[in-house]
Amino acid sequence: MTAVPLRTSDGTTLRVETRTSLPALGGLYARGAASSGRIAAGRALPSLPVVGSGRSGGTEEPAADQVLTLPDVAYRVTGVATDGLGRHLHDYQRLLHEPVGDVLPAGYLHVLAFPLATAVMVRPDFPLPLLGLVHLANAVELRGPVRLGDTLEVRAWAENLRPHRRGVQVDLVAEVRADRPGFDGSPTTPLWRGVSTYLAKGFSLSVSEDVPGGDDAAAEATASRSQDWQPPLPTGRWALGPGTGRAYGAVSGDRNPIHLSALSAKAFGFPRAIAHGMYTAARALADVGHARGDAYRWTVEFAKPVLLPGTVDVAVTPAGADGGGFAYVGWNGRRSQRHFSGAVTPL
Repeated sequence: MTAVPLRTSDGTTLRVETRTSLPALGGLYARGAASSGRIAAGRALPSLPVVGSGRSGGTEEPAADQVLTLPDVAYRVTGVATDGLGRHLHDYQRLLHEPVGDVLPAGYLHVLAFPLATAVMVRPDFPLPLLGLVHLANAVELRGPVRLGDTLEVRAWAENLRPHRRGVQVDLVAEVRADRPGFDGSPTTPLWRGVSTYLAKGFSLSVSEDVPGGDDAAAEATASRSQDWQPPLPTGRWALGPGTGRAYGAVSGDRNPIHLSALSAKAFGFPRAIAHGMYTAARALADVGHARGDAYRWTVEFAKPVLLPGTVDVAVTPAGADGGGFAYVGWNGRRSQRHFSGAVTPL
């Protein structure tokens, strides 16, 4: 079943495909491992017919000198019931130190929508490997409270493929709406919208690409700021045990091996398991507390990963005297290395 078209932020028209239900992450990771292997094989041996990239219609992985393109499809699931999620929601709230209640926090809505975004990333025509993508940043807007019992519509798609000094980056966009038409019969505006930015190292938009400034300059500026950064006075400290990744994986469904144990993380080049980026971001959002209000913009940029077990110093500070929201940052107090930083701003 196909719904009305949708446009990305750059004006690209997407076909909206309606799926029957939200997928399970376990099966998607298995598909992602297989597609990552096919993409790697296609890059190593570009003459082989490998299923891979291209806006829908392409059936082969492009050779190294071809332009990478994103699938022109958005996935949509309607009738997502939340009345049976009470126990799961409360497990999430307790783990993230959110108040236990019937309001779905912005981080929980990310957990709800993330499998649909992952389904986009494991499509045969998605040009980047799921395994190995580096989570750079998130930008979320929550327009009002979403409560247990609400029936929702979830959408997800990929957009804004662009160069980065270490490869290419892409945005995965997910939206959560009330599952009811507007007064004029058009779809309702999103209650929640999240943009997750990922980096695929070693890729380029074309073999002859020369990246002039842009994200390269921004990345260099960020690196320079990180070198000059001095930690503020902490307002809190998290003691994260070795099972933190497994605990968040249980409530989020995100059981990526890099988060589960030292043994599985070492296979991907990490000395120990690392905390999920969205765990640390959502934990910081919980530290902001009720002062964030019911509608806000929540951003985070990730730096050094948090090794488990580990201790994270956190500072949550007002961003301005005029009700401008809050800034937050988390770091390794022993090495003065920043793990993440962001802001919560009222809408």
